[in-house]
Amino acid sequence: MRVLHVITGLGVGGAEQQLRLLLRQLPATCDVVTLTNPGAVAEGLTADGVEVKHLGMAGNRDLSALPRLTRLIRQGRYDLVHTHLYRACLYGRAAARIAGVRAVVATEHSLGAATIEGRPLGAGVRALYLASERLGTSTVAVSATIARRLREWGVPARRIHVVPNGIDATRFRFDPVVRSQARTLLALPQDAYVIGGVGRLVAGKRFDTLIRALPHLPGAQLLLVGGGEQEAALRALAARLGVAGRVRFAGECAYEGASGGLDLPTLLAAMDVLASPSVDEAFGLAVVEGLAAGLPVVYATCPAVDDLPPGQAPGAVRADAAGFTDALRAVRDSSAGRLPVPPAVEHYTIAAAAARLTAVYEAALHGTTPVLNQRDQRVPTDPSVTSGVSAR
Repeated sequence: MRVLHVITGLGVGGAEQQLRLLLRQLPATCDVVTLTNPGAVAEGLTADGVEVKHLGMAGNRDLSALPRLTRLIRQGRYDLVHTHLYRACLYGRAAARIAGVRAVVATEHSLGAATIEGRPLGAGVRALYLASERLGTSTVAVSATIARRLREWGVPARRIHVVPNGIDATRFRFDPVVRSQARTLLALPQDAYVIGGVGRLVAGKRFDTLIRALPHLPGAQLLLVGGGEQEAALRALAARLGVAGRVRFAGECAYEGASGGLDLPTLLAAMDVLASPSVDEAFGLAVVEGLAAGLPVVYATCPAVDDLPPGQAPGAVRADAAGFTDALRAVRDSSAGRLPVPPAVEHYTIAAAAARLTAVYEAALHGTTPVLNQRDQRVPTDPSVTSGVSAR
């Protein structure tokens, strides 16, 4: 099976790094085309032996990208085209159909309650999305929550398949030696209580909540992992509140192989609690990674946890905006060090995600309904999703 993955960009991000992990597991010959920004993840894919092509798209309305992408698909003689992220879905589905590819799968990574990939969900965005969706064979939702939102938008349930994100949990296994080394590199005191936040530094992630909490948590340090447009504003807020010396900005971080050893598992090792204050998450990958690292987690919303049966993530505490500081304080006061990796993490292995996605591919190629293996069938599904693919 020859598969072309079309993605909007390949800078450091959850969808981009998820693609790299999946390509290591999929039983298919895969190439990747990025419309823009062949960044750090493109370099990682190339190192993995994946051919990455840059389309050089100038902007959202660069219609010349459509015939270029169509020619590329025809020349590659792909059996299936898989698109990721909003712009790539719009252009990739259309190009695949024009090129004559009948099997077209799209993954919806970032459909929030009010935004999609950070852009407001206006009528125009929704209309374009739905028009494009009809050109595809099926749409993959990374959580049951996204599947529900897609149905509410009008996407037929039979076209929606839930394939959760996955992680390589072994990479996040806690190592006290790595913890000590990471704190030294970050100039964090070895005995400090470190609150961590992982994600793009944009308004929707609400990392200002964590900075505002610091004056009420004496001695606590904050480690923010990610880059984005809000970094300057967050630095200014920390200075205004008198806590600038207790906040570390680690910058963008690769899932693995970062220079100086500060990849994501290493940075998680330096933390004592992971905090996710965003109220509009599509999956909550950072929460799952934190749990895999043995961290207690305080979160505002996380479909990856909330879609599971109760008791699967005992180390995860849900808190609203008003109670976030109190929840962090309670976790700190009751902390007993690293926690056992909870059952929730076992639901989200990258191997399971790849197996489910392979079933979706086979169904798209043959016009059938995806069939899961016995392990997947033991996991309860969202009863309103009729595709046959497990929600967890």
